[in-house]
Amino acid sequence: MYLDILTAGSTLRYVNGRHSSIDSPCAFCSGGVQESTGERSAVDEEDVILCAIRTCSRLFGTLLERGELFVGQLPEEETSLAGKRVAAYKYKIWMRHRYNSCVNCLVELMGHESFQVKELSLVTLMKFVELEGKYPLVKAEWKGSFRFPRELLKLVVENLIPCEEDSSLLISRFQEYLEYDDIRYFVMKAVAENIGQVMQKTQEVPLPVYQQNVFSLISSISMPSQESEVVNFMVKWCFSSLQQVFNVMFPPSQLPNGLYKKVLVILHDSILPHLNEPTLMIDFLTVAYDIGGAISLLALNGLFVLIHQHNLEYPDFYKKLYSLLDPSIYHVKYRARFFHLADLFLSSSHLPAYLVAAFIKRLSRLALTAPPQALLMVIPFICNLFRRHPACKVLVHKPGGSEDLSEDPYIMDEEEPSESRALESSLWELQTLQSHYHPDVAQAAAVVNQSLSELEDDVSELLELSAYELFDRELKKKVTSVPLEFEQVRGLFGKKDDLFAEHFALE
Repeated sequence: MYLDILTAGSTLRYVNGRHSSIDSPCAFCSGGVQESTGERSAVDEEDVILCAIRTCSRLFGTLLERGELFVGQLPEEETSLAGKRVAAYKYKIWMRHRYNSCVNCLVELMGHESFQVKELSLVTLMKFVELEGKYPLVKAEWKGSFRFPRELLKLVVENLIPCEEDSSLLISRFQEYLEYDDIRYFVMKAVAENIGQVMQKTQEVPLPVYQQNVFSLISSISMPSQESEVVNFMVKWCFSSLQQVFNVMFPPSQLPNGLYKKVLVILHDSILPHLNEPTLMIDFLTVAYDIGGAISLLALNGLFVLIHQHNLEYPDFYKKLYSLLDPSIYHVKYRARFFHLADLFLSSSHLPAYLVAAFIKRLSRLALTAPPQALLMVIPFICNLFRRHPACKVLVHKPGGSEDLSEDPYIMDEEEPSESRALESSLWELQTLQSHYHPDVAQAAAVVNQSLSELEDDVSELLELSAYELFDRELKKKVTSVPLEFEQVRGLFGKKDDLFAEHFALE
């Protein structure tokens, strides 16, 4: 595989007789000649490859800087060398062909089994990207314009996201180049083009490994919020909008659940703000929202952005939000995110009382099996709903309310909030929590027995309260003297006028 690189490296002797300024190729040329004559090299294969790559990096880097590679549409090698051209012209054409062979070999070596070889090939190719930007091999269309070596970078990107091999480690090495705004832009364009090609080949069903590689690459890209922040370039050029590439970044195909979650976690703040038309993500988000479970919870962030900032109308949105209330919401790691968004969605004073009552009732019913840290958050959450929607206070102040659990008119399994009969019920669940084993929970649940203040409780600090923090808070409480008896014990048997009390008084 590396013979072409060896051949390319051996051209060092032809550099116009000026190769003395280039670092020594560490016996590379001689090694290449020995192998070509059939003699066995004493150097390990991997070391030979690494040595070859370093030599080519120095060689062609110097040639690019000197302008000794042919610039323009490259003619066929055999035809150009056979013509009656001057030697310097033929030399540049021949050397340009050697450079192209070297690039192709480096691209292939990005799939080598050794990570060292992969890494050095990647670094060398990116060095060539930078040098081609400064010393372009394509003629500029007009004076002062530039030509970014996008075709070379495209080859790099294609081999960073193979279809059958996990390249996350190599992608992590590539992240340092994503600090450049122009590299980010052309990387995203290359990814978008590659996605279209792969989708066409796989008939709209890309392989999971490929999807994971694409996500690993694009998730490491941080986008600037405005044009004034776009100042860091590997190659000098005029700014062009970086947002367009996002429009085709997500194909309308089903993703594995794990990848769905990773995409949805960053979608609302790392992708949607940079889309020219964020509404193009409506189908993707609505499909994710209909899946259920944690994926639906994570899709809420993106839907919230589209609903509040782009006037998205989502039929039966609250019905779907209501269906997400199951026992897992008090236990999943996305609990804080869900309740933060639910608080926003239920803040409107125009919501009907039956809808809010259904949410209050289901949250209360699920609270019976929730952990203490979740209860300390959801009880103030419910109290805030009462403050916003006074019509729902009938759930607390209901004369002759049902005391027998079997007579509760609320239908827990009803999917339609309007049919759940929540307003006909009473909030006996919070009364039950007033006898909770954790004193803070019991105290919080007792608030509903009193007249609620108009000022809402701040639940933001309670959204991410964990069991460890709750336990740690209990340990840090300063406890005063604890009374063991109401009346001090006197005497052996505790009687005041006992004979033993006179002679065996306890001090």
